[in-house]
Amino acid sequence: MATFVITKRLNGFYKYELLSRKAKPIFTGNDFELRFECEEEIEYLKRHVEDLVFLRFRSGNGKFFFRVILHEKEIAKSRKYTTQLLLQKGINEVQKYVSTAEVLDFSLNNDIFGETA
Repeated sequence: MATFVITKRLNGFYKYELLSRKAKPIFTGNDFELRFECEEEIEYLKRHVEDLVFLRFRSGNGKFFFRVILHEKEIAKSRKYTTQLLLQKGINEVQKYVSTAEVLDFSLNNDIFGETA
């Protein structure tokens, strides 16, 4: 089972990541000015997972990654993978789990541990 995690960047923009069941990032979405835009894109992505297109690339240092395209718009970029097999496993995980992935919102930036004495 995968999980979408919404966080706030230091520049004030929001982003989401799809994490694998082992909590490793699979891909990261674009920046959004407002949190609800991030939530809307996640829901849109979940409803249209069958329309996703995965463009595969190889970086200059030999690592593999993919870009996620939905209705002719790039919506996310994957992490770097060391082999094509791992890249394909990442794509398979997206196709299998995106529609049922839960959404966790860590963008409020509350101190979950509280103050230490």
